[in-house]
Amino acid sequence: MSDVIVVGGGVSGLTTAMVLAGRGHRVRVWSREPAGDTTSAVAGALWWPYRIEPLDRVGDWSLTGLRWYEELAARPEETGVRLVDGLHRGERLAALGPWAGELKGAVESSDGLRCRLPLIDMPAHLEWLEGQVRAAGGSVERRTVASFGEAAAEAGTVVNCAGLGARELVPDAGVRPVRGQLVLVENPGIREWFTEAGPESSETTYFFPQPGRLVLGGTAVADDWSTVPDPRTAEEIVARCARVRPEIAGARVIGHRVGLRPARDAGVRIEAETLAGGGRLVHNYGHGGAGVTVALGCAREAARLVD
Repeated sequence: MSDVIVVGGGVSGLTTAMVLAGRGHRVRVWSREPAGDTTSAVAGALWWPYRIEPLDRVGDWSLTGLRWYEELAARPEETGVRLVDGLHRGERLAALGPWAGELKGAVESSDGLRCRLPLIDMPAHLEWLEGQVRAAGGSVERRTVASFGEAAAEAGTVVNCAGLGARELVPDAGVRPVRGQLVLVENPGIREWFTEAGPESSETTYFFPQPGRLVLGGTAVADDWSTVPDPRTAEEIVARCARVRPEIAGARVIGHRVGLRPARDAGVRIEAETLAGGGRLVHNYGHGGAGVTVALGCAREAARLVD
């Protein structure tokens, strides 16, 4: 099988590398940062197709991920994936795509949509993904890439999972950040997740119980490149969450996180092209706010373009 270099070591890059290595390709992942320092590590991360297009393809990608995460949830300590109950306040099945008909046990109530969904502890999951890549004979290397030509000089196929980095590497001016800020607090005993988020709103309200912490959010501010937590925004996040669960107001803050979601004006791009030097470049980027949700579905589609 061919040599493949995957550029990008977040959830999309590592999942794509895992799929390719599992198919027998000799895979190397080039990542500027350790997985724990990528945007993926900051994610909440609840399975849900949030802020991602094109809508006609997102459903299938998302359901592929849902079925996979449901399997991984049988080994939460190993994979970082658990199935957790919660509420999407204000959500209605009729307002969602056909994919929503595949949600097992989803129940509409006066408050919204209650369902049991995968909730992923991203630092643990990314570590597991790296282990899967290595177990299949692949490697994960720390390397900053100035052009895809650098990778093409060492492998016949390059897969672009560079996230926001695709803006300069492709280049693609349609790739833009959507800034998300989170607050981590000691969990005062909350076991269910909660979300209230309009698709176009810059302010969202959610909390996710993760091992050792409760993740509070959030924001979705387009074209904001700042990765520095804003104290006033953090206070507003805590206040919004505390209006839903008052005990959050007294929870001790243990950390702040900012991640830049890699949105793309034209939606997810998965396609192949030939580089000037003759190598093949397969794109897999532009996953917006649902990179975790569609990681496996998009990885499998990109892998078909490599095979």
